[in-house]
Amino acid sequence: MAILINENTRIIVQGFTGRIGSFHAQEMIEYGSKVVGGVTPGKGGKTHLGLPVFNTVREAVEQVGAEASIVFVPSAFAADSIMEAADAGIKYCVSITDGIPTQDMMTVKSFLRRFPKEQRMMLTGPNCSGTISPERAMLGIMPGHIYKRGNVGIVGRSGTLGYEAADQMRRLGIGISTSVGIGGDPIIGSSHRDVLEKLEQDPETKIALMIGEIGGPQEVEAGIFAKENMSKPLVAYIAGLTAPPGRRMGHAGAIISSAGESAAEKVERLKELNVTICPTPSLMGQTVASVLAKL
Repeated sequence: MAILINENTRIIVQGFTGRIGSFHAQEMIEYGSKVVGGVTPGKGGKTHLGLPVFNTVREAVEQVGAEASIVFVPSAFAADSIMEAADAGIKYCVSITDGIPTQDMMTVKSFLRRFPKEQRMMLTGPNCSGTISPERAMLGIMPGHIYKRGNVGIVGRSGTLGYEAADQMRRLGIGISTSVGIGGDPIIGSSHRDVLEKLEQDPETKIALMIGEIGGPQEVEAGIFAKENMSKPLVAYIAGLTAPPGRRMGHAGAIISSAGESAAEKVERLKELNVTICPTPSLMGQTVASVLAKL
C-alpha cells in the first residue's frame, strides 16, 4: 500500500498547458503516474500531451474520474484553483505554487472546513515539492529516480532535504513507502501530524522520518501525537540549529517568533517524547538505518 496516491490514482494538472505545468506533467507521465488530463480555463476541448484539456475541474471529475490534482497556477489565482478542486470533489490536492498571499490561504482553510470531515479534500502545500509513492506514482516536482520503494514514510517541510534523505536511504538499500512535502509557508493545508496519522495506518510503512525546521509548533505537536498514538518509531531532523532568532531563513514559515520555536528547543522537546533525533542532515539515512535494524 501507500498513502494519498498510488498507481491507480487518477490525476489532473491545474495549469496544464502552461510552461511549468506542461514540463512537470510530462515528468509525472513518464514516471508512470496515471495523469488523465488537465485544466486550463478557456482551452477546454483541446488536447495537450495527448490528454484532454478541460475548462473546469468539475468537468474533469465528471468526464475522466479525476481524484487528485496538482496546482501549477500563478499565485494570484492559486487559492481559487484549490477551492475549485475541493468544490468539484477532488480527494487530494497538491499545491506546488509558492507566494500565495496569506489572506488567500486563510480563505482556503475556512472554505475547506465547510465540508464534512469525511468529505473534506486533503491539501498539501502550498510551496511544497509534492508527494511520491516510489515506483507507483508521483504527484510533484521531485527527481523520481532517487526514490526506492520500501517501508520508510517521510514527511517534511523542505523539499530538498526530503530529496537528500531519499537519496541517502537509497544508497543504503532502504526504500520509501510514501514521501510527502507539506510546504514551508506560514499557512499550509496539512501538518506533520496529519501525515503521520496516515503513515501509522499504512501497513507498508514500518518507520517514519519527520523533517522539520525552526518556527511554529508543528514538529512538537507531531511528536506528542507519535508518543500517544503511534506504534511505529519516529525519527526527526530539525533544521536551523544555528539560525538567529527573528530572521527569516528561506521558508516564509521558518521564523522564530516565540519561545519553543527554535531548533534546539524543538530537539530537546522531541527527545523528551522519545523521538530519535538525527543530529545532522548528512546522517538522516544512517539514523533511519540504525532504528530499522532494531525492529
